[in-house]
Amino acid sequence: MIKIRFLTPALRKKLKSPLGLLIQGSVDETIKQLKKFIEEEKPARIISVGDAVSNSMIKNGISPNVLIVDNRVMRKKVKPILVDVNRTLHIKNPPGTLADEAWTVIEDSLKQRQTTRVLVDGEEDLLTLVAVLCAPEKSLVVYGQPQVGIVAVKVTEQKKKLARRLVEEME
Repeated sequence: MIKIRFLTPALRKKLKSPLGLLIQGSVDETIKQLKKFIEEEKPARIISVGDAVSNSMIKNGISPNVLIVDNRVMRKKVKPILVDVNRTLHIKNPPGTLADEAWTVIEDSLKQRQTTRVLVDGEEDLLTLVAVLCAPEKSLVVYGQPQVGIVAVKVTEQKKKLARRLVEEME
């Protein structure tokens, strides 16, 4: 039996705040700052969550090790991102939820030393929390902050504890 955790209204409010470094500005400005951050931090792995941010990163020469996408931007269908990947994994994750299957698939995608696309049937937003929890420390999880910019989460034990607390608040 598949276990699914559901987002609560209180948690939805909390998640509007960025989990990491908020980089504000136009796509060009945010990507330029992200590149600088990556050069300084030299992350172990780079995980992008979301089609818009993944596409922007790839178009600007930043290659995520794992892309978590659903072929949607702001809930509207978009063309799949054109990128060479070694593997594509599929998961079902209904909007506003975290399905158990997500943990297994994201953990598996991070263990591989291949570029992996995780294609989500449903919604990928909350999978940021799973990515933070599954990624090795010193990795970087990047996601979009709609209408504002992008968020770069440097994976640390502290960030893992925060993500764990947020997941535990789900029903």
